[in-house]
Amino acid sequence: MTVTELVSYEDALAAYDPVMGLEVHVELGTKTKMFCGCSTALGAEANAQTCPTCLGLPGSLPVVNATGVESAIKIGLALNCEIAEWCRFARKNYFYPDMPKNFQTSQYDEPIAFNGYLDVEIDGGEVFRVEIERAHMEEDTGKSTHVGGATGRIHGASHSLLDYNRAGIPLIEIVTKPIVGAGERAPEVAKAYVAELRELIKALGVSEARMEMGQMRCDVNLSLRPQGADKFGTRSETKNVNSLRSVERAARFEIQRQAAVLGGGGTVIQETRHFHEEDGSTTPGRVKEEAEDYRYFPEPDLVPVAPSREWVEKLRAGLPELPRVRRNRLREEWGISAHEMRSVLNAGAIDLITATIDAGADAASARKWWMGELARRANEDGVELAALPITPAQVARVCALVAEGSLNDKLARQVIEGVLAGEGDPDAVVAARGLKVVSDEGALGAAVDEAIAGNAAIADKIRGGKVAAAGALVGAVMKATRGQADAARVRELILEKLGVQG
Repeated sequence: MTVTELVSYEDALAAYDPVMGLEVHVELGTKTKMFCGCSTALGAEANAQTCPTCLGLPGSLPVVNATGVESAIKIGLALNCEIAEWCRFARKNYFYPDMPKNFQTSQYDEPIAFNGYLDVEIDGGEVFRVEIERAHMEEDTGKSTHVGGATGRIHGASHSLLDYNRAGIPLIEIVTKPIVGAGERAPEVAKAYVAELRELIKALGVSEARMEMGQMRCDVNLSLRPQGADKFGTRSETKNVNSLRSVERAARFEIQRQAAVLGGGGTVIQETRHFHEEDGSTTPGRVKEEAEDYRYFPEPDLVPVAPSREWVEKLRAGLPELPRVRRNRLREEWGISAHEMRSVLNAGAIDLITATIDAGADAASARKWWMGELARRANEDGVELAALPITPAQVARVCALVAEGSLNDKLARQVIEGVLAGEGDPDAVVAARGLKVVSDEGALGAAVDEAIAGNAAIADKIRGGKVAAAGALVGAVMKATRGQADAARVRELILEKLGVQG
């Protein structure tokens, strides 16, 4: 394998200004495909969800999915786009084995949404506006599985298998205008944009936008121009990047790679590139086509789409609170900083904390447990926070037990451990494990007396004015009660019995 030459990121930015363009494909969560009635459900046997239309058989005719059009308009409105009064589909002609019609039904020069923007916040609180060129409707291709090679790619494979279940699934492609002026923070802006877009898509309810499942994927276009120049350089297009971290890494790698090419007197080739998760590198794919190579022409089998203004305004009025607005509102309600809210967002905890508060917990307690103990467990298990086998209602019950004094933090962690282990709801775990705080004054007093008697030297120090030494006696009581005593009350009792003011 040829080693790609790179320059340092700092040297690359000293000589060149990065220009990005991001193309994000969103797989819509419709029940049927974009132009036929075939199911979009996952898990079916290969090629079971196909028909003459999505297979492109002669004589079959497409029909537009109305929910797909509605979803496209919602996305356009949420991205502050203009919505076309009249638009139509086009045929994008090229041959790929996983595209049974030999063309993709897409939109070319007449997209349904255009000329918008999305404001994204990067670390430090800076807001960067990413301008949107267009959002248009199209269909997905099928899936090729290359068999017999070591890499899973076509090179070296003995044969390929084709599954057309995905062919025809509705897609919305969202294309930015050239993103300039981000400088050294360009990769960070790319990541923040895709993250914000994902949150927006999920809030609209038009897709789950799970990047690891291919429901949302990003093509990272990047070029460099010498510092102070106006003309854009030649771009590369890193295809189908499927995680936020990878979007950032792909942009960063291409900045370093292209700077090395240009700095060495070479020429950047306009091409697609593959991203490699294992080391964050990109490698060449194919020479990139221009629009004329696709021989676009209007789709003759579909009538134009002309959404009425009344329908568009009804959809606008029905949009949910958008993610950035919601985050700012919640941040004020929860009384946390912008940095803390970004940590909550990055952990995928906003909805979980909100649901826990709705179930009766206070904001501070809900955030404490989700961002502390539960985030730690999710990290250890290598899963998303939402995938943990505990519900917001169960976390709220733990918060309530702590607030009423039935549990301390140490016991609460044991209760959460039991819930995660499948031992039942918090109250069942408390009962089964015998985890309630010892609140009986008689039992506590006896434990304190025993600790004082067994640690006479420490007791004398406390009587002599060294109140800090009480911690050792508190520890002895906590050990004797298996951590089930109220540490604050234990300390009070120790000082009372020793005749010392706290």
